[in-house]
Amino acid sequence: MADNSFSDGAPSDSLEAAKDASAAEKLTDQVMQNPQVLAALQERLDSVSHTPSSYIETLPKAVKRRINALKQLQVKCAHIEAKFYEEVHDLERKYAALYQPLFDKRREFVTGDVEPTDAESEWHSENEEEDKLAGDMKSKVVIAEKEAEAAEEPAPRGIPEFWFTIFRNVDMLSELVQEYDEPILKHLQDIKVKFSDPGQPMSFVLEFHFEPNDYFTNSVLTKTYKMKSEPDKADPFSFEGPEIVDCDGCTIDWKKGKNVTVKTIKKKQKHKGRGTVRTITKQVPNDSFFNFFSPLKASGDGESLDEDSEFTLASDFEIGHFFRERIVPRAVLYFTGEAIEDDDNVCVCGARPRTHGCCWCSGGRGGNGEVTAVGEFEEGEEGEEEELEGDEEGEEEDDADASLKKEPSQPSECKQQ
Repeated sequence: MADNSFSDGAPSDSLEAAKDASAAEKLTDQVMQNPQVLAALQERLDSVSHTPSSYIETLPKAVKRRINALKQLQVKCAHIEAKFYEEVHDLERKYAALYQPLFDKRREFVTGDVEPTDAESEWHSENEEEDKLAGDMKSKVVIAEKEAEAAEEPAPRGIPEFWFTIFRNVDMLSELVQEYDEPILKHLQDIKVKFSDPGQPMSFVLEFHFEPNDYFTNSVLTKTYKMKSEPDKADPFSFEGPEIVDCDGCTIDWKKGKNVTVKTIKKKQKHKGRGTVRTITKQVPNDSFFNFFSPLKASGDGESLDEDSEFTLASDFEIGHFFRERIVPRAVLYFTGEAIEDDDNVCVCGARPRTHGCCWCSGGRGGNGEVTAVGEFEEGEEGEEEELEGDEEGEEEDDADASLKKEPSQPSECKQQ
């Protein structure tokens, strides 16, 4: 009897379940026809966070296949863009040859080798009328004083400390310059940019031309920046234009005792057993702008740089690009300070405003570099140390304040108009 009652009850349960399902469907239909319920449900769905990738995962296989085809097209676009930038580099090389005669004349005026004519010296300022009136009044008052000064002191040759003043005006550069670098930079006569020859890998060279001085025998110091303008095979969609990938410096032939990139210290060591004390001397790196010519090498062969090294290298790349794009082409405006104000409306890495993102600042390759010097010496050597001036032993000891280093600061975000 128990078995019969169990089997007889099964159809009854199925019937009840069917009735419940039918009732639920009717209720659902009624609810979904209520505008207020639909609005509340839509609001709830909109509030749920979602990502593009999660949306892509929900698409049908056929749609995903078409998206993959679009990515193939995008890779081809990246390679065409790379060719575009190669031709831009060719144009830069062509126009650099047209600029160079003007830059050569600039050097002649700066060094005093050539005196500009009256026509070449004529310049109309924005406040020309006010300047003229003020100048006329002032000239009547001080004309006698000027004549006396001219008789007593010879007129300076060229434009004194032209490039050194630019270094001092530009924060990105002044952060690198130490007090003992300043007398050396006052001998800097010109900075040139040389582009790679046609058919050669993309690169550019910065040439720093110095007059004869008491610090090194080189007349020209060079820094070569190697560039890449092709999509990365592993990540082709990251391509945004040419990027600096490595750089090479040069050997500075310092005169005896004049190498400012190192300092000699005396260190006292006490023997643990005998208790005797001895004094040893050693050379350690010293903060200096001229470390710019001894750069870190970009990692290769699968090796990776530590975070500090990556920051130093990225800062170096940025400074090189800033010299090329801003300092050298517009030197007089950085000397007068006018370009400093203009840079508020231009990407500080040197790129002009344009419709797409700044390729030079992407991927950690740029930013407004409040840059620290390369080769900073970490303190904390055991024992007492005495710092010596220059790179030779036995010279006069520096004052304690002379060894103080400038506080490094982090690069700010790249500004764009």
